[in-house]
Amino acid sequence: MRNDDSGDLLLSSFFENSGIFPGGCRTEPFTSDRQAVLREGKPINNNNNRRQQRRPEVPINEQIRDKEVRVIGADGEQLGVMPTEDARKMARDAELDLVLIAQTAQPPVCRIIDYGKFKYERLRKEKEAKKKQHVVEIKEIRMSPNIDQNDLNTKIGSARKFLERGDRVKVTLRFRGREMAHMSESAHILTDFANALVDIAVVDKAPKVEGRSMSLFLVQKK
Repeated sequence: MRNDDSGDLLLSSFFENSGIFPGGCRTEPFTSDRQAVLREGKPINNNNNRRQQRRPEVPINEQIRDKEVRVIGADGEQLGVMPTEDARKMARDAELDLVLIAQTAQPPVCRIIDYGKFKYERLRKEKEAKKKQHVVEIKEIRMSPNIDQNDLNTKIGSARKFLERGDRVKVTLRFRGREMAHMSESAHILTDFANALVDIAVVDKAPKVEGRSMSLFLVQKK
C-alpha cells in the first residue's frame, strides 16, 4: 500500500531545497543585506550603487595640505599670508569654502568662496574664452592667368574679408593647355594681388609652382 505521507514529505523537501514553490515561483535566499534592507523598508540595491560625492576639481577645505597660504577674501580683498588652519576657520565662519586657486604659487593662493559659485564662474570664463577663439581656416582664391581687372578686384575684395576675419588665404593661378608655357610671365598677377592687400596682409609663402598651378599664401598683418 502507497504511503501518501512519505510522498508529501519528499515533495516538500524538493521544493524547499530547489527554492521553487508548487505554484512555479522561484524564491531567492535572503542574504543579510536583503534582510536588513527589508527591515528598514528601503528599496533593494544589489549593486551598492550609492551616489558618491564627486571629488572637487581643485583642493578645497581639508584637502589643502599646505601649512600656510595667501588668502583672497570673499569680496576679492587681499587678506595676506596666514596659516592654512586660520584660513579654513575664516571660511567656516563665513559659511563658505576655502578653495586653492593657484597651487604652484609661493605660497599657494586660496580664495574664500562658495565652491559651487567658484565652479560656475570658472565654467563661464571658459565658455567666454572659447567664443573669442577663432579657428584659422585656409580660404582659397582661384583665378586664371587671363582674369580681367574687374574680376581681379572682386577676388581681392573676397580675400580682404577672409583676412579681416583672421583666415589664411591661398591665392592660386590655374593654367591650362598652352598657358603652361607662360607660367613665369603670369607670376606678376600674384604679386599684384598681394600688393593690393599690403595694408592688411603679408606674404606667408612666396609664389610656388605646384603642377598646373602657382600659389602664394597671405596672412593677416599683426
